[in-house]
Amino acid sequence: MGEQPIFSTRAHVFQIDPNTKKNWLPTSKHAVTVSYFYDSTRNVYRIISLDGSKAIINSTITPNMNFTKTSHKFGQWADSRANTVYGLGFPSEAHLSKFAEKFSEFKEAARLAKEKSQEKMELTSSPSQESATDLQSPVTPESINGTDERVTPDAAFNAESRAEPNAVPFPHSSTSITKHWEAELATLKGNNAKLTATLLESTANVKQWKQQLAAYQEEAERLHKRVTELECISGQTTGIKTQKTELNQTIEELEAELKAKEEELEKLKEEVENADQLQTQKDSLTQKLQETELRNAELESQLLDLEQRLENSQSEDGAFRKSLRSLLELLDGKIFELTELRDSLAKLLESGCS
Repeated sequence: MGEQPIFSTRAHVFQIDPNTKKNWLPTSKHAVTVSYFYDSTRNVYRIISLDGSKAIINSTITPNMNFTKTSHKFGQWADSRANTVYGLGFPSEAHLSKFAEKFSEFKEAARLAKEKSQEKMELTSSPSQESATDLQSPVTPESINGTDERVTPDAAFNAESRAEPNAVPFPHSSTSITKHWEAELATLKGNNAKLTATLLESTANVKQWKQQLAAYQEEAERLHKRVTELECISGQTTGIKTQKTELNQTIEELEAELKAKEEELEKLKEEVENADQLQTQKDSLTQKLQETELRNAELESQLLDLEQRLENSQSEDGAFRKSLRSLLELLDGKIFELTELRDSLAKLLESGCS
């Protein structure tokens, strides 16, 4: 064959809107192979890309063409013969840089070939001119590639209970226990709210990943079919072999991404199970708090009863002491009278004996 592919890559293909000359129109639904071809019989270089059996790029490189990088993953060039501007969105900056290097290289080769052709034509006195105007429109398309975010929550719960043996139940001790459990419950509620938000976000991410996985699987099946079709075509060219290698590499990359997504799904399942365990702990602590509040109410009732008893006991003790004082005073009087009586009896005895 006179025309052979000399470099291939994959990119999303765009063309400038012929009406507005500002907006980009995608000509491929997904990334396709874009190749440089060299025609040795005519000594020209072309950029060709096929979407199935449809040629979406067929651009001959001329010395006055320029390839412009408009972003770190997008480049464009104007083709005056096709009266359009082509744009390519690459998967990485390295792919864009390599394509731009090849463009400059083949543009220089086209210039040298044109000069040699003109020299030959001048020698044969049959000059011909080929002119082309270079249309450039510095339009940057919207971003092609997207990005994904995940949040893995970490929650720690510490529960500590204290008890003092043989301690008298005062109101401040029961209140401190209640405050302690209320603080624990507030912490649990805050962590539960965070976990709930994280679970909702994770659920949304899982749905998005499932959609991406389905798209990747469809792309892998399509690529497998494409590989099978290419293998069945007789007289395979170097370009077809290159496409087959690239398709196999793409399939391997998609399989690796599928495996990574499956691992992320497993991690999310583990996080959901941990969240269920934390919910169980929260319910248990809530029940303990309710039991503590009931016990606290009982203790307060007992304390009021004891205080009432203490007041009654203090009143009875005061009355008893007054009665005791009166009795002591009465006993003192009686003892004094008995002492006087004893002294009188002693004097009588003494006087009787004498």
